[in-house]
Amino acid sequence: MHPKEYKKEKNGTGFMTKLQLKNSEIIVGVDFTQNKRVNEILTKENNSSFLLYPGEDNFNLSTRKSSETKSFIGNNANIFILDGTWPCARKMLKLSKNLQKLRRVSFDNKIKSKFIIKQQPESLCLSTIESVFTVLKLLKKGEVENCDTKHFLLPFEKMIEYQVECILNPNNKNYRSKIIRSITPKDMYKKKSQRGIIFKQEN
Repeated sequence: MHPKEYKKEKNGTGFMTKLQLKNSEIIVGVDFTQNKRVNEILTKENNSSFLLYPGEDNFNLSTRKSSETKSFIGNNANIFILDGTWPCARKMLKLSKNLQKLRRVSFDNKIKSKFIIKQQPESLCLSTIESVFTVLKLLKKGEVENCDTKHFLLPFEKMIEYQVECILNPNNKNYRSKIIRSITPKDMYKKKSQRGIIFKQEN
């Protein structure tokens, strides 16, 4: 997890993922090349490690047969996920020589993010907890994972519901009575200068 995410986003989806997923941990930093804990995981005997990161040449969990996934991932696997904004994640990967060497896994994103209060630069961008949820389902299909994901996204969905309710509440200090508010559809991705604006004025 990038330090900015750790300090500023105590209700971020990375923290939610940690609470929902057993045998997971948060390691904070930017350059993990010399990170003691990361290298301890990477060098542990009989372990295999992977990096979840988008790319055409990655092992695509969405398109592989169960037997292929099981053979590729193996037993005692660790999957590293870069938690932060996309620019921060790219910097983390650029600096971390040890993570650069890892075999990468990815998936075909066929779902729209439910994170409607936070616009992303591309339609394929998902929050950390949504990405992990997708990977867990694919690993379960590949007979590698047996984690119950039925209520995995529930805290995330409740958070979004609560935040939208607060913004639309007339008693909230940020409410503007002269503006008719409507949430911008998630597929209408904004330019950098407009990101974070989820409401528009209607005549």
